[in-house]
Amino acid sequence: MNPFSNTRILNFELLIMSTRIRFLPDNVTVDAEVGEALLDVADRAGVLIPTGCLMGSCHACTVELEDGEIIRACLTSVPPGKDELTINVFSDPTW
Repeated sequence: MNPFSNTRILNFELLIMSTRIRFLPDNVTVDAEVGEALLDVADRAGVLIPTGCLMGSCHACTVELEDGEIIRACLTSVPPGKDELTINVFSDPTW
């Protein structure tokens, strides 16, 4: 087994330091740094993601990624290895 077989993939992921984030349904796009908090990215883009507790327990900041994964934006940062990410912000009149 070659210990360097994944080197090319790992190096590629390290090169992607910026990710283009698209917020739906407003269709707002902004560039973000890997590791940047999603709430900060949304705020910079002028997209409102409701927050309550900022600890993930109230679920006010729940959003959906393009692959259907449900996450809490207050606990999530921009992941490495992606050049684009689409986030669907739910519209909840309660928040």
